[in-house]
Amino acid sequence: MAKVSVLNMQGSEVGTMDLNDAVFGVEVNEHLVHQAVLSQLASNRQGTQKAKTRSEVSGGGRKPWRQKETGHARQGSTRAPQWTGGGVVFAPTPRDYSFKMNKKEKRLALKSALTSRVNEGKFVVVDELKFEAPKTKEFVQVLENLKVNKALVVLNDNDANTVLSAKNIPTVKTALTNTINVYDILKYDTVIVEKAAVETIEEVYA
Repeated sequence: MAKVSVLNMQGSEVGTMDLNDAVFGVEVNEHLVHQAVLSQLASNRQGTQKAKTRSEVSGGGRKPWRQKETGHARQGSTRAPQWTGGGVVFAPTPRDYSFKMNKKEKRLALKSALTSRVNEGKFVVVDELKFEAPKTKEFVQVLENLKVNKALVVLNDNDANTVLSAKNIPTVKTALTNTINVYDILKYDTVIVEKAAVETIEEVYA
């Protein structure tokens, strides 16, 4: 069972915490982590590209000239692909790029991502993150105290002051325990988690 230090907002150690191996000590499955990232990126694609085929462009309702004895190549429509203003041969159409992952696969991928951050020493537990008012400068100071630059901050409660304090920092993203995902965990250098949030994650995923 891994043991991590619990820090306060000043960066001082105020205790230690044992992490549940069922969540933070699993064998890292790189394939499932890769699949989870691909799945999220694919789901974020809009897939709204569209071009018109020859049956969808306007015009071209009649044969431009008769079939034979004109000296021209035979043509059936002025909206065929080789004509200016004609349709696209294999035109892209709106599609859904997402693909399905099983529930157990998603859970194991998330556990693997969390475990990798613990193993790398990039999992920081703080006792709590509370601000009296939304102050970006104060949040930046907390990051400096924790010696962290680019971080995913996981909160147990949707505290408005904390969320607003971090909102204007481009290298920081806040998330609740039920919105964390593999892509964000790997995208940010460090994961900062409230102690209560760690306990919630263990209850849900253990």
